[in-house]
Amino acid sequence: MINALDIQGKKIEEAKIVCMGAGAAAIACMKLLIKCGALREKIYMLDRKGVIHTRRGDINEYKQRFANNTDQRTRLDVVTKADVFVGVSGPNVLSAQDVELMASNPIIFACSNPDPEIKPELAHSVRDDLIIATGRSDYPNQVNNVLCFPFIFRGALDVRAAEINDAMKVAAVHAIREIAKLPVPESVLKASGAESLIFGKGYIIPKPMDPRLLKHVAGAVARAAVATGAAQIDLPDNYTA
Repeated sequence: MINALDIQGKKIEEAKIVCMGAGAAAIACMKLLIKCGALREKIYMLDRKGVIHTRRGDINEYKQRFANNTDQRTRLDVVTKADVFVGVSGPNVLSAQDVELMASNPIIFACSNPDPEIKPELAHSVRDDLIIATGRSDYPNQVNNVLCFPFIFRGALDVRAAEINDAMKVAAVHAIREIAKLPVPESVLKASGAESLIFGKGYIIPKPMDPRLLKHVAGAVARAAVATGAAQIDLPDNYTA
């Protein structure tokens, strides 16, 4: 997301973010975006009944943390002039009309699997200025949890971390996004069936088979654990800055 915002010329603290879905995944994603600089008051979360706002009396304690003090009530209301749409809900819930209403240079993360909230070809048919990512390997910009979880645990275990704290998560975020800006090894191109991968709208996130993820992500997490006091031992000798 941070890479996409950079490419689109947007700042995370200024972005209007719409989150379709209000379950554990949605809440965790929005909490992490806030740790990375997003403003809570610019996040509009929706569940099956519409926008989660401060005057609703039917939301649990987890949703209440994202209740927005707004008069906007529907998906169409909040998607208008939105910079970012994050979908962790279900298939085909974002329409072409919705995409047309978004701000210039919009960003869509349609992460429902196997069918995303909107198919990339439909989104591209109405906007030529967008960046879109999905959870699928047959589209560019696959958001795949294998990019992070094995390496976060590797870094945490290697320093015997007592917890995985926010600093460790944010360290993983930046380690992953920085890899996308590096030249892509031939082995990754071959494994992904691509002739070239260059940081830009069609390549904002590393491929899951990128071997650099282990060292970069595990190392960043381990160093963050040591820096924040979560580690119970020093960095192993094979961890370098």
